[in-house]
Amino acid sequence: MYDMHTHFIPPEVLLWLKDHQHIVHAKWEKKSPNQADFLVVNGKWGFELKESFINPAVYLQEQEKAGVSHSLVSPIPQLFMYDFPEDITREISSVYNRALAHWIRDHSERLSALATIPLNNPAKAANELKHAMGLGLKGAIIGPGLSNVMLTDEYFTPFWEEANHQKAIIFIHPLLSEDPRLKQRMMPNLIGVPWETTVCATDLLLSGLLDKYPNVKILLAHGGGFLPYQIGRLNTGFEKWSSVSSSLQAPPIEYLRRFWFDTVLWNPSGLNYLVEVVGEDKVVPGSDFPFDLCAWPPVFTNQSGVDSILNA
Repeated sequence: MYDMHTHFIPPEVLLWLKDHQHIVHAKWEKKSPNQADFLVVNGKWGFELKESFINPAVYLQEQEKAGVSHSLVSPIPQLFMYDFPEDITREISSVYNRALAHWIRDHSERLSALATIPLNNPAKAANELKHAMGLGLKGAIIGPGLSNVMLTDEYFTPFWEEANHQKAIIFIHPLLSEDPRLKQRMMPNLIGVPWETTVCATDLLLSGLLDKYPNVKILLAHGGGFLPYQIGRLNTGFEKWSSVSSSLQAPPIEYLRRFWFDTVLWNPSGLNYLVEVVGEDKVVPGSDFPFDLCAWPPVFTNQSGVDSILNA
């Protein structure tokens, strides 16, 4: 069984954070004697540094125990660091990617990995993507854009051109929503995370970008957010409004089937619907391990989806 949505922080990255803690405002906080320290970066994201996050041996043991034979490892969104000066983002990207490349070389039967890139400078992002894939990584995990720039903006053209040239997997993983209405009851995570994916993926779909860069393999986290479950609304808008259809060569449902989707849904009926709509070969097993809100172990052992994204 594969797990195409997991996260890990190599020891080299933790060392970099400790060496640069004042620059990136990193803090280690003890919240409970029964929990590991929580890492908070730039006052935004706090998460527990469980052993399965930071200990390579423990990570592999947990995967094996759950029956996962191969994992696609991603850097964690908390360390994308798009809010920092581009030199900082580039440096931690380089450290992270080299460490992951070294780890997967030592465990090639068990592990593949995606890079993190300095998306706040698309030219440097393109260079880092090219370098990371040269080291053996399969593509990159990125956020849904920058705070004021969508991924379809011409600003990101150098990045998309390189991703298309490399036939890269681009895993779009949301950050916590900063919508001021979602400040309570864990809503930034519960609905804000899939909402950020929904906005980003809908913009990608309607923009014509999938036609412009047909070799990029875009994987959407958490079952694609809310987009697959409202595709009928987009199809109707396509029929009614030229502003929806003008950049498309086919109805939105056809473009939806050009994304890949993980299975982090916790809902068998929702997963069955997703497979029915986009096809089994566009759905890959994933868990979001080892975050607290993970679907562990993966519930879907579909090999056709894995083969289509790794080998397409």
